Amino acid sequence: MRDRFVDTTTALLAEDPRTALVLADISASAFAPAAERHPDRVLNVGIREQLMVGVAGGLALTGLRPIVHTYAPFLVERAYEQIKLDLDHQDASAVLVSVGASYDRAEAGRTHLGPADVALFDTLSGWTVHAPGHPDEVPALLRATVAAEGSAYLRLSTLHNAEPHGGDGALVVVRDAGPGAALLVAVGPVLDAALDATSGLPVSVAYTHRPRPFDTAGLRALADREVILVEPYLAGTSTRVVAAALADRPHRLLALGVRREEWRRYGSATDHARWHGLDANGLRRSITDFLAPALV
Repeated sequence: MRDRFVDTTTALLAEDPRTALVLADISASAFAPAAERHPDRVLNVGIREQLMVGVAGGLALTGLRPIVHTYAPFLVERAYEQIKLDLDHQDASAVLVSVGASYDRAEAGRTHLGPADVALFDTLSGWTVHAPGHPDEVPALLRATVAAEGSAYLRLSTLHNAEPHGGDGALVVVRDAGPGAALLVAVGPVLDAALDATSGLPVSVAYTHRPRPFDTAGLRALADREVILVEPYLAGTSTRVVAAALADRPHRLLALGVRREEWRRYGSATDHARWHGLDANGLRRSITDFLAPALV
């Protein structure tokens, strides 16, 4: 996904003189050719993530469309105050693009883990959030986001599904288990694991790469009584959205994602998926436990 992001951003810088890129050392070598061609619009501030977002806010106020990029915890958690003040409060828009997702770089330790990023954006107003599930989804999403006017966050990952699913982020039914089936909503790169986990179960599976704004109309059209959320970030992040959308009808909700326990382990991304119950086996255990009364 990062390679597709670099290629698409490099093309956008050449095509659109309104586009700017602000870096904090991460991926700077990949953007070196673009920086040579556009030295006034490719800015590397060094390891100063708060400054990076502040510079982006200033560029936005001059009429440019800044793309801001680094690892998720550096971009969102470390620079949250600047996102809140230099972008939101100033009514300045930018496109924030992270890599690392929740635990892609787990071998680098807790500093590189960022499962709380989408939950933090929920404390702000009006942000669009994309979590693409395949590298081929990235170019169109990035181009559409840069062409838009509002602020957006693209969450890139090394984990991905076997096939891309396009669209604008509205819920897309990938497996239809028929009337009365539970509905599982998979966000981004967890779709394949969710499909494996629900094989043979009375569960319909829908996909989205856009958790914000959440497709509540699609949810209401597809959901019956049981809803299962599988998100590649902090478990329960979208619970409030689903609960509000279905407030007028009886429903049960299971929210799966990165658990809140502090593991204090390194390991690999695969290890962390297993520890958090986000691999196919872990998801199936949670889902069958949740549906046990209906499966009897």
